Amino acid sequence: MKLKGDQQTSRAINRRLILNLLRREGAISRAEIAAITGLSPAAVTFVVAELLSENILVEGQASLGAPGRRPIPIDINYAGRLVVGFKLMVGAVDCVLTDLATTPLISRRVSLPDQSPQSTVEACATAVRQLVADWGAPQGAQLSGIGIAMPGIIINGVCRLSHRFNWTDVPIAAMLAELVHVPVWADDDTNSFALAQQLFGLGRHHRTVGALAIGVGISCAVVIDGSVHHGANGAAGKLGHSIYDPDGPLCECGRRGCLQTFFTEPVLVRRWKEAKGFSGEVTRHDMLDAAQAGDHIAIDLLREAGEGIGKFLGDFCNVIDPEVIVGGGEAVTFGDYLFEPMRGALKRSAFSAPPPITPDWADDSWARGAAALATQKLFDFESSPGEVAGIA
Repeated sequence: MKLKGDQQTSRAINRRLILNLLRREGAISRAEIAAITGLSPAAVTFVVAELLSENILVEGQASLGAPGRRPIPIDINYAGRLVVGFKLMVGAVDCVLTDLATTPLISRRVSLPDQSPQSTVEACATAVRQLVADWGAPQGAQLSGIGIAMPGIIINGVCRLSHRFNWTDVPIAAMLAELVHVPVWADDDTNSFALAQQLFGLGRHHRTVGALAIGVGISCAVVIDGSVHHGANGAAGKLGHSIYDPDGPLCECGRRGCLQTFFTEPVLVRRWKEAKGFSGEVTRHDMLDAAQAGDHIAIDLLREAGEGIGKFLGDFCNVIDPEVIVGGGEAVTFGDYLFEPMRGALKRSAFSAPPPITPDWADDSWARGAAALATQKLFDFESSPGEVAGIA
């Protein structure tokens, strides 16, 4: 968005500076805000008063100290606004109601009767009403927005292409906004995970972050200077569609041998199950238990996956040079059985000293990432207004 040098833009810049400072540092006084940001005390007083009136900021208790007027700390009123996050999956939707810090307040999984866009948005609209009603929001709290995270190429709230859902040019954000009458944003699920890490997670104090997600797919989103990099066509970060073996299995994208046809969480579990000759259902937790008990088939499969993904991460790091790689998704369950060989392969493949790979162990990372799509708009006035698909 092209910025104009007018009073409204200056006000927006000042709001952004103050909100992001408080997000990073926590409660501080008006004087400290002015000293850190370089804004005049009058500008800080004006913006803080405005944000207090909007219930976005709150005043804390004056700190103890020398006699006289004691500074009053200012902080973000995370409980004053609510957001909903939806992680779309084949056959189901993970739903979460969070505060502004994407802290989960209530969550549930709902089944989908089919994978059509209309059935999906109707299920999400019903879930919004149920989540808000079940939580019983505190007085004054309001639903500020909704985020939708799903695998695919998502541009300005439109799913341009999702192989997993078989969707093309579906205006998913606008469709849901029409039913719920609040702003709705949508993005690729790994981009959403990366955004949550940059705002409130393990990447919040870094300028360049790689967000590696290993679940039903494999992706590595990129955060550069606080913004998720989408690429020219919205397809940045699709690490799982790098060719690992051109003679390998058929991928959902229509090509053969993509990295994710070998090393996603469900593929690893299936390969282990087949190698062991098990019948019935097995899970990643069963595979982890086996590895911990010394099962060499499980250990070798996880080592192969770690080394395979790590090699491609080396190429990623040679191009992007991230400060840290945050790991997420269901495969995080495998812990160092997966991540230690990954770190070793990354070290061998990277041109310079590789960044640390730090797993995010939270089970709700996907849905919190979806919620972050709505939360980020409070902190980033430069985000494209085209992503706001509908407002009542």
